[in-house]
Amino acid sequence: MFRFLRLLVVAVIAIVLVAFCFANRQPVTVSFDPFSTPDNAAVATQAPLFVVVVVVAMLAVIAGALATWVSQGRHRKAARVNRREAAKWRSEAQTLKAAQPAGSALTRT
Repeated sequence: MFRFLRLLVVAVIAIVLVAFCFANRQPVTVSFDPFSTPDNAAVATQAPLFVVVVVVAMLAVIAGALATWVSQGRHRKAARVNRREAAKWRSEAQTLKAAQPAGSALTRT
């Protein structure tokens, strides 16, 4: 059921995206020079509007992922430290178990 719902959502998004692309095929001028007119901009290109929107959306997703990755750096560092410490304690426990005589048992008092 979950697989069907996921497929249905993806199909609806694909239909909306294709309809958006067909409706916005006219070329637009994308200029990276805010101080000149689009006709004589030093750095400008023409592309269909849907290409501009899709590329900007993809760049926004990448920027969001990068910001999330950077902000979670301290958590990744803490996990690395905790993993090393756990490995150290596990190694020490195995060493102590191996050094303990086979017949003796630890007793609580």
